[in-house]
Amino acid sequence: MQTQTAWAEQLDRAIDDLFDPMVALRRHLHMHPEPSGSETHTTEHLRTLLSDAGFKLRLGPEDRGLIVDPADPPQAPRIGLRADIDALRIADAKDVSYRSQTPGVMHACGHDGHSAIVFGAIMALDAVQKSGLLPWPVNWRAIFQPAEETCIGALAMVEAGAVVGVEALLGVHMDPTRPVGTVGLRAGAFTADCDAMEIDIIGRGGHAARPHESLDPIAAAAQLISSIYLFVPRAVESYTPVVVTIGQIIGGDSHNVIPDRVHLEGTLRSADATVRQAAVDHIQQLARGLATASGTRIDVKFHHGPPAVFNDSQLTGHLRFAATQLLGADHVQSIPRPSMGGEDFANYLAHVPGAMFRLGCNPPQVDSPAMLHSPLFDLDERALAIGAKILARAAVRWAKPT
Repeated sequence: MQTQTAWAEQLDRAIDDLFDPMVALRRHLHMHPEPSGSETHTTEHLRTLLSDAGFKLRLGPEDRGLIVDPADPPQAPRIGLRADIDALRIADAKDVSYRSQTPGVMHACGHDGHSAIVFGAIMALDAVQKSGLLPWPVNWRAIFQPAEETCIGALAMVEAGAVVGVEALLGVHMDPTRPVGTVGLRAGAFTADCDAMEIDIIGRGGHAARPHESLDPIAAAAQLISSIYLFVPRAVESYTPVVVTIGQIIGGDSHNVIPDRVHLEGTLRSADATVRQAAVDHIQQLARGLATASGTRIDVKFHHGPPAVFNDSQLTGHLRFAATQLLGADHVQSIPRPSMGGEDFANYLAHVPGAMFRLGCNPPQVDSPAMLHSPLFDLDERALAIGAKILARAAVRWAKPT
C-alpha cells in the first residue's frame, strides 16, 4: 500500500503533467464564455474532452452541464467534485491573448478556472488509480453545473440525479483577495442567505415643468433607496450582518417627462434567518410609509435564492489537511466570518454534506487586484494546479476505508 507521501506525490505529478491542458481549457472557456442558461457550446467542449478520456457522461437538463463518472467505478462510497461553467454579462476589459471573444460576456467570477481545476483533479485521480498507485479505491463524480449565477443550476442538476449515490461533495471558489499559494477555509456558515428583491413604484406621470400635477415615482424611488440604505441596518441586530443592495433602476424615457412607474431590483443578504425576516419586514414597512407620504403605490416582492452554504466540519478538515500538507500551515488561513455573497453550491447541501474552500488566485506582486465580477478580473493560473491537488488529495483522504 502506498504511503501518504507516495500517493500524494503521484497525484501531484499527474496534475503537474496536466497543467498545460488545464490552462488550455481555462483559456478556451475564457475566450468563449456563455451566460447562465446558454452554456451549450461550453458543455459540448467539456463533453468532447472528457469523452476522449473514456469517462461515462450524462448531459444535464436541456443539454447544458455534465455529470461525469469513471468508466469503471470501484465498489466504494462516491464523492462529488463540483464546478460551475456559466459566465456573466460583463464586457471583458483585459488586454490579454485569451480575452473574451463574446461581446458583453466574460468569465468574471472564475468559473472557467473552477472547471479546469475539476477537470485536472478527475483526470489525475483516474490516471493514478488505473496505475494502482492510490492507497485504496476512490469513487468520484464530477458535476459541471450551468446557471450558478442565476442560482437555478444546482437545483436542475439535483433533479437530473447529479447527487444520487453521492455521499459527500467538494467545491472551490477563486479568491482574488488572497495571493496564489494560499487558501481560506471555514467550517459551518460559509456564505449568506440571499434573496432577490423587486420593487415597483407606480405613480402618475406628467410634465417635468409641473411636478405638482404628477405623483413622481422617481422621487419616491430615490427616497426609498435612501431610506433602505439608512434604516434597514439600524433595524436589525448590529452584530449580525445584513446587506441590502439596489443593482438596477428602470424608469423614464425622456429627460423632460415624469414617468408613471419605476422598477427597482436588488438583493438582500443575511447570515441569520431571524435577521433576514426582520429586514424583509422593515423594507415592507418603509415602502408602506413612503407610499402613503408620496401618494404612489409601492409593491415589494422577495424571491428566496440559495440558502447559506454550511460547510461540513469533517469535509472541511479533509480540505484543511490536504491544503496544509501541500502548502504549509502558514498558507492555510481560517476565514473569520461568512461571506455575504451567495453561492448555488448551497442547493446541493439539502441532499448531501459538502464543503467549499477559497483559493488564492492573485499574483503576489499585485497590490490591488481586480475583484470578482470586475471587467478586469483575471487569475494567476498557477492556482489551477493548486486547486486540483487539494481537491484530489481531499477526495482520497475522504475515501479511506473505516
